Amino acid sequence: MSGLAAAHRLVELQSKDDNVEVLLLEASNRLGGTVRTHKRDGFLIEGGPDSFISEKPEALNLAKRIGLEARLINTSERHRRSFVVRGGRLRPTPEGFQLLAPSRMLPFLTTDIFTWRGKARMALDLLLPRRKGANGRDDESLAAFVRRRFGREALERMAQPMVGGIYTADPEVLSLRATMPRFLEMERRDRSLILSMWKAGRRAGEAARHGRGASGARYSLFLSFDEGVQVLSDALAARLPEGSVRLNTKVTSLLPQSGARRWSLTTDEGETLEADAVCLALPAYASARLLRDTEEGLAEELDAIPYASTATVNLAYRREDIAHPLDGFGFVVPFVERRATLACTFSSVKFPTRAPRGRALLRAFVGGALQPDMFELDEGRMVEAVRRDLRDLLGVEAPPLFAHVEKWPRSMAQYHLGHGPRVARIRELASRLPALALCGNAFEGAGLPDCVRGGEAAADAISKTLDPAKL
Repeated sequence: MSGLAAAHRLVELQSKDDNVEVLLLEASNRLGGTVRTHKRDGFLIEGGPDSFISEKPEALNLAKRIGLEARLINTSERHRRSFVVRGGRLRPTPEGFQLLAPSRMLPFLTTDIFTWRGKARMALDLLLPRRKGANGRDDESLAAFVRRRFGREALERMAQPMVGGIYTADPEVLSLRATMPRFLEMERRDRSLILSMWKAGRRAGEAARHGRGASGARYSLFLSFDEGVQVLSDALAARLPEGSVRLNTKVTSLLPQSGARRWSLTTDEGETLEADAVCLALPAYASARLLRDTEEGLAEELDAIPYASTATVNLAYRREDIAHPLDGFGFVVPFVERRATLACTFSSVKFPTRAPRGRALLRAFVGGALQPDMFELDEGRMVEAVRRDLRDLLGVEAPPLFAHVEKWPRSMAQYHLGHGPRVARIRELASRLPALALCGNAFEGAGLPDCVRGGEAAADAISKTLDPAKL
């Protein structure tokens, strides 16, 4: 998606007088990366992301610019809540609970996700001082921050599974500043996160009323397309000039030309191409491989960004075969529950048109940084492991109508402590090379809007190098 956004933006920036050729080289046989939508027996199946958040406007703005506004859809108005597994049961996330902390007291006090001891420890956030020496540049792991402010139970039962559902990460090494800096800012500004959330709720009374009844994620902010997220990648690809895309073309070598501000690329077919500017929209480790002979320091910094592997398991059922009422959008599973499934989306509840009438579509997530062994299972054993969880948690005894598995090896960049400074060093080292831009989910965000923003920013930078008048 980052590469598609960059290529499209370069074409979009061109005037009638420009004579710029854009060439998009893709190693696989399709465009879109992890964005992959399938249709089967009346079901619409997402192999990768199933939605994007409108609060980050880049993907939404792009969709509007290319004429897709009429095809945007919201999540269902019904059952806008999520569940957390505890003791083998799905427990509703308290209304107003925002990833790490409660913004409403009564739902927090009455939830059975936490013990009374855990609730009392979380409430200490109201009294605890700021971290000594906290400033606008400090960093802390998610685990250390939550334990310090709210205690171990809050980390294990809420923060880890909620954030794990987004980043598939180990909270002990996940950088809070690189992923959710607003919580560090809340502590710096207001001392207590709970107090800060209460203040924010009073300041945004109308917004709070609009979101009342939702728990966990703010589901009114999530959008998709009538026929799946691949609508966006397909539309972008269709807008690129004829002949500007080459599939099944892997670049094996990238070197700056001696004495010229140009690049020489070699493909796995032995073809050599020359370019005035290059955008690498690749996993960091793949960019590192191409840049090692040119700038070893840059390659080492890129290679130091770790990745986790994840899989999605879509399961189609007859609705009557699922005992649970499916009165939510899905559930997350704390690591301490020791289950195969990280999380599960009730896809046909979240977006009702994803399944035919009388059917249900469930989408489970497997693997991640904490359970790499689950990702290594073959598809059959992975499906069986997920089915065991669904039997225990949702009362699903019957076999699915079908199962669809998508495995994404080394797909999720992990924003470990020190990620922000590392990205700054990568940007500085890359700026020393002629007309080179980097984008992708390894740097400043993993969601679709982040990838669009990064791709378009890379295109803007390249455009300026090609036309000094734009500097």
